[in-house]
Amino acid sequence: MERTDVSPDIFIASLPEPLRTDLGRVDAVVSKVMKGHSRVLWGGKFWGGSEQSIIGYGDHTYQRSDKKTVDWFIVGLAPQKNYNSLYVNASDDEGYLIRKYADRLGKAKVRSAAITFKSADDLDLGVVEEVVTLARDRLS
Repeated sequence: MERTDVSPDIFIASLPEPLRTDLGRVDAVVSKVMKGHSRVLWGGKFWGGSEQSIIGYGDHTYQRSDKKTVDWFIVGLAPQKNYNSLYVNASDDEGYLIRKYADRLGKAKVRSAAITFKSADDLDLGVVEEVVTLARDRLS
C-alpha cells in the first residue's frame, strides 16, 4: 500500500450512508487524539491481496521480520465489504495493546492489531479514544 493524494475527508464523503456517518464518527475520535500527526489516505493491495483504502493517522516506521524497513501508520481506519476495521499498530511486552481492551470496546471483534465492527454505535468510542491515545504516546 502507498500514500495517495486523495483527502481522507473526500474519501469519507464519497462513501454511501450509513457507512459515511459511521466512519465519520470514528474518524472524528481518532483525528482528535492524533491532532498534529499526519492523516493520509493509503491505497493499494493490502495483506491477502485485496484492494483497500485506509485512512492512516501518524507515521510509523518499523522493520519487518525479513529486515525490510516499512513506512506505515500508527492507527488506520478502513471500510470493508461486511464490516469496518480500526487498526492499532502498537504493542508492549505483553502484545498488541488492543487485546487488553477487548472486553471494553463494545460489540467488536479484536484480532492482533485490528478491531472490526459493523457500526460506530457498536463501539465504546471513549475506550477507542483511550486505545488510540496509548498507541500515539507509545509510537510518537
